[in-house]
Order: sequence, then structure tokens, then C-alpha cells
Amino acid sequence: MSEKNSNALTNHIEMKKIWELLAIIVITAIVWNLPNSSFGIDGLTVVQQRIIAIFVFATLSWLTECIPAWAISLAIMTIMCTTVSENSFGFFKGEGIGDLLKAKEIMASFADPIIMLFLAGFILAIAASKSGLDTLLARSMIRPFGKKSENVLLGFLMITGIFSMFISNTATAALMLTFLTPVFAALPANGKGRIALTMSIPIAANLGGMGTPIGTPPNMIALKYLNDPAGLDMHIGFGQWMIFMVPLVIILLLISWRVILYFFPFSKKNIDLEINGEIHKGWRMWVVIATFIITILLWVIPKEITGIDTNTVSMIPMGLFAITGVITAKDLQQIDWAVIWMVAGGFALGLGMNGSGLADAAIESIPFGEWSPILVLVISGLVCYFLSNFISNTATAALLVPILAVVCRAMDLNSIGGTSTVLIGIAIAASTAMCLPISTPPNAIAYSTGLVEQKDMLKTGLTCGLISIALGYVLLFIIGELHLFG
Repeated sequence: MSEKNSNALTNHIEMKKIWELLAIIVITAIVWNLPNSSFGIDGLTVVQQRIIAIFVFATLSWLTECIPAWAISLAIMTIMCTTVSENSFGFFKGEGIGDLLKAKEIMASFADPIIMLFLAGFILAIAASKSGLDTLLARSMIRPFGKKSENVLLGFLMITGIFSMFISNTATAALMLTFLTPVFAALPANGKGRIALTMSIPIAANLGGMGTPIGTPPNMIALKYLNDPAGLDMHIGFGQWMIFMVPLVIILLLISWRVILYFFPFSKKNIDLEINGEIHKGWRMWVVIATFIITILLWVIPKEITGIDTNTVSMIPMGLFAITGVITAKDLQQIDWAVIWMVAGGFALGLGMNGSGLADAAIESIPFGEWSPILVLVISGLVCYFLSNFISNTATAALLVPILAVVCRAMDLNSIGGTSTVLIGIAIAASTAMCLPISTPPNAIAYSTGLVEQKDMLKTGLTCGLISIALGYVLLFIIGELHLFG
């Protein structure tokens, strides 16, 4: 493509985004200024109506991606602070105004304990990469799988899945794909083995994140609402989550292994495997290893025994790595702050819905109790799955979880295992959406290698995804029926 055509395409895309943003602003302004009787919610206040308008703005912006996802979250919090808080521009108390939010609480969404948990995951990943612990682990873990091609594929699936439980799925995919380079040299260029190994990385990275609360942002968003002391207050711990979700992940990875082999069988039966990478020896490596062990143990052991909760434990690796110099100020630039901003924006939306009384007003005015629990479960899962294939799974969870938390409060969900089935179901549905190169960052990274075509990703991602979401919901139903959560 010539430079002239490239510039023309760039300008066209930019203009398209500008027009989309203008349309969203117009729609938001209309919702903002509609008569409050238009919403069918009795006693709707000005603040509540503005929260609805902000939610519309967030939904349309995340769907169209006319501005970056992190910018949308920042816009959400800015609009809330300046229009529905006690510090709003020209916002005077009066009849019909409603309860104003506290600006301090809106801003505190950036420092939510769940955000600290998320930061700990990033910090541990940076330390592992910087010290070479990730390479050491990958090399040690792949050795038991031997040289048989099918077993090497299983090894990469399992190792990627395990790494993704504790490290960002994007970082995991990038790391594991670098380990594949020497493996490809041992495979025929025209065979399907290269496609199989390349596809194993995004699938395992996406599914592996379900195994722990820090594995992927949707998990943490669901956990925040499930453990909120002012809400469901279910006290679901790190270890409790892993007891049920890690076995599920292992089963899904085994199924994915057979699916990938069905679509892309190896023509060469054995592979001479060699994983290269620099491993930094010295006392800082031992600091990283010890900190990993201590942190994971404290996450897994119940608070009743240790006296320290999951979110507080997340401060330990950050503090130790900073004091010992394992992590420097420059290393902090590697943290995916854009994702953290996006999660914080979702928390702010939830605060707006609850703090303004909108959630309670909606429960009283909309007959959620008459809805079928099965219908809510199926529709919410399918909507999440569909949206997550096209937009960020974090943005999808940030939109759906606050709404479903409201809906679930007004429903009898015993027949499907309770509220946890619905909210954790959203986290599962978000993680299983991996049909397209744009569905997840690991998909995009794998597609960028040029070894995988879109049709390959579609048939493999769709098959593995639908099997995973079905088995995930079955597990949640069993957990709920036996009251194993909460």
C-alpha cells in the first residue's frame, strides 16, 4: 500500500471515530435530558438519570472503540465527579435531585483493594521475567512431557495455562510464543504442527486465566461484587476459587488438546525440544522465588488461619520487590495501566448505580422477580460471550456485572445455584470468547505470527470456547446447588 493510500485510510478511520463519538455524545445528551417519566422507574432522581446516561455513554463507547478503553473509564469518572457528586458544577440540592455521590469515593475506585490484587499480578510477572524465573520454570516443566509431538503440544498447553493463572495472559502468550521458535525449526514448514502449537498458546492463555482470581480482570470484577461487604458478602477466598476452577481449567486444557490435534494433526511424530532464555543467578533470584512461594501460599491458605486477607497479601510482593531492588521505577512502566484504568472505570459505574440508589429504584420498579433464572443465566452468558469476541472482555464484564448484581438481588436464584452462578458465569464466558484475532490480546499475538489464518482461529476458538462455557456453567450450577461458595 502506498503512503498516500495509507494516509487516506488513516484519515478515514479517524473521521469515522470522530463521527461515532459525536453520535454517542448526542445520544447521551438525549438520555441525560429526557423527562424522568420516560424510564419507567418510579421516583427517578436527576442523579440517577445522569448515571443512566453515563452508563449509555460507556456502553456505546466501549462497543464502538471510538476512543481508547482506558480513556472511556477516565471520562466516566470525570463526568461522575463533575456532575453527580457533591462537588459538581452548579449542582445545587433541591427537590428531585436525589443523593449526591462523594467525589472521594468515586476517585477511590482507582485504589480499590481488587486493583491492588491486580497490581500484584503484574509485579509478580515483571519480577519473573526480569529474573528469568519464567524461563527456568518453562524449561523445567516442559521436560517431563518428552519428545513426542502430541505430548509436547500438551506440555505447552499446560504450562501456558498455569502461567496464565498468575501472569497476565498477554505476557504469557508473548513469552510462550518465543519458546516455540526453536521448536518450529524441527517441524516441516508445510505441516499442521506449527499451526497446532501456535494455536495452543492463545487458547491456553485465555482458559488458564479462569484458574485464579488474578488470572484475568473479569474474575476480579465478579469477585468484587460477590465479596462486597455492603452487597453479597460471600467471602470467596483465593484458595476457595482455585479449588474449583483449577480442576476445570485442567479438564478444559485436556479437551482443547484433543480438539487442536483433531483439526491440526502432526505429520512429524517427535520433536527435539530446546527452550532458550537468560536466567539471572544471584540473591535477587532467590528473593523472587521465595516471594512467589510466600505470596501464593498466603493467597491459598484461608484468612481464618493466617489472619491476613487476599488483598492485603498482594502488598507483600510489591513491598519486598521494591525494597530489595528487584523492581525499579523503570519496571513500573511495563504495567498495563490501561487495563487497570478500565477496571477502575467499571467499579465507578457500579458505585454510581448503588450509591445513587438507582439499583434499588430499578429493583422496585422492574419486575425482575418474575423473570426466569435460567433465562437470565443463558442470556447473560451468551451476551457476554458475543460481546467479548468483539470488544475487551474486561469492558464487557465491567458493563454486565454491575447490572446483573442488581438483577440478582431481586430474584430467587436457588434453582440455578445462586448469584455466584450468574456473576462468575460472566467471568467464564468472557474468558472463553476467543473466536477472532481481535477477541483477546493472546489471539492477536498468535495471529501476528502469520502461522495462523482467521478460519483456523475461528473453528478452534469456537469449538473450545463453546465446550468450555458449557462445562463452566455446569460446574457453577453444581457448586451453587451444594452451597460450596459463601
